Amino acid sequence: MIRYRGVVKRYGDFQALSGIDLDVHAGEVVCLIGPSGSGKSTLLRCTNGLESIEGGDIEFEGTALPRDERELRAVRTRMGMVFQSFELFPHLTALANVAEGPRTVLRKHAAEANRRASAMLAKVGLADKAPNYPSALSGGQQQRVAIARALAMEPDVMLFDEPTSALDPETIGEVLNVMKQLADEGMTMVVVTHEMTFARRVGDWIAVFDAGRIVEQGPPEQIFDAPTTERTRDFLSHLGWTG
Repeated sequence: MIRYRGVVKRYGDFQALSGIDLDVHAGEVVCLIGPSGSGKSTLLRCTNGLESIEGGDIEFEGTALPRDERELRAVRTRMGMVFQSFELFPHLTALANVAEGPRTVLRKHAAEANRRASAMLAKVGLADKAPNYPSALSGGQQQRVAIARALAMEPDVMLFDEPTSALDPETIGEVLNVMKQLADEGMTMVVVTHEMTFARRVGDWIAVFDAGRIVEQGPPEQIFDAPTTERTRDFLSHLGWTG
């Protein structure tokens, strides 16, 4: 579904990505792990064209990502993106936040957009929060609204950029449970995460990043139980990972 070959990204003299090769197949959960600043979020932002690349190729569903902004916007409608900072409209209710995309981008009638939004809020366990504004929601609830908003666009793939990093420990589980539910339903997902237990239990494929490169990739059993590179072992040991 998504194919990265030799992807290079630079910011001035700083090379953020150095020749990334990775495949994401339909129905897979691919987790990107590694230290902060290693290029994981940059790759995610390049995936839906929020950042351009200087070298290599990214293909989505068999076609190279377009450079034309209008064509790129059409591709983005098939990729749901969930950020670490929620990015909800503070002046809109939870229902209106979720209905906004279907109404303005997909050109759905208001009633249809609201029905879709209600269904997605129910899916993430927030049907009773539809009339609430973001300020009246916990961080975990806001992030679940953000997930519902992305799902309302009926995407082919979901991109998660550290979706729990801004949450307190009590609400992290709420979001991870929703993500696991999506995985169980067969949603294709690319997840940048520091939640190693989630990656180990839910991920189908793990890519370990360091300094803009993938230093190791493979199934979770390999990465967490029998890593083949010293850098992966060092990274996991610093997290206190014991399996």
